[in-house]
Amino acid sequence: MPSYKGHRYPVEIINHCVWLYFRFPLSFREVEEMMLERGVVVSYETIRRWCAKFGQAYANQLRRRRARPGEKWHLDEVFIRINGTQHYLWRAVDQDGNVLDVLVQSRRNAVAANRFFRKLLKGLRYVPRVIITDKLASYKVAHREVLASVEHRRSKYLNNRAENSHQLTRQREHAMKRFKSPGHAQRFLSAFSGISPHFRPRRHRLSAPEWRAEMTDRFAVWQEVTAIDSAA
Repeated sequence: MPSYKGHRYPVEIINHCVWLYFRFPLSFREVEEMMLERGVVVSYETIRRWCAKFGQAYANQLRRRRARPGEKWHLDEVFIRINGTQHYLWRAVDQDGNVLDVLVQSRRNAVAANRFFRKLLKGLRYVPRVIITDKLASYKVAHREVLASVEHRRSKYLNNRAENSHQLTRQREHAMKRFKSPGHAQRFLSAFSGISPHFRPRRHRLSAPEWRAEMTDRFAVWQEVTAIDSAA
């Protein structure tokens, strides 16, 4: 966890700015304006630095606290254009829509699929019961080399869970007027996929009181995660 030492702003302001940026489709300048309305004078460049320094750390802490992912994983890839060049965003979610990991790559071949599979499994002591992909041949090769013991279902009709998960990324990509580089895309999307879903419970399955109680719990976790080093 990065240290707050040397930052003259209170932790509450830092984590609030990071929350605003990764939770809503806002630019750094729009976050700056929202903070100014609340009487907090902070530049958009400072907010940019906070998001770069703390965003991924916060996302990692949230991932460590979440429940073990489901046993059914959905994998999918979509193209994203970066500086006029086509790249691919690989994403995996479980059956509940929880984002497991993302990876930006320049190819959509077997090597890229293999790399994504290994990134998904890094540090895990278990494997899913089944993975679901579209009919891209690269998945078949990677499955055989990395997850041969796991059932592999290939169908474009079974993978809506992963495909729908890309929608929020498209919204942010549009708001940011595209990503500046593959590294920029990977850094942002990795933090974004860890923070934004934390504040998006499946509201259509909850009554209003249940949703408020759930969100209260999630904000409490956020405060615990972001204040870990506040006394340092």
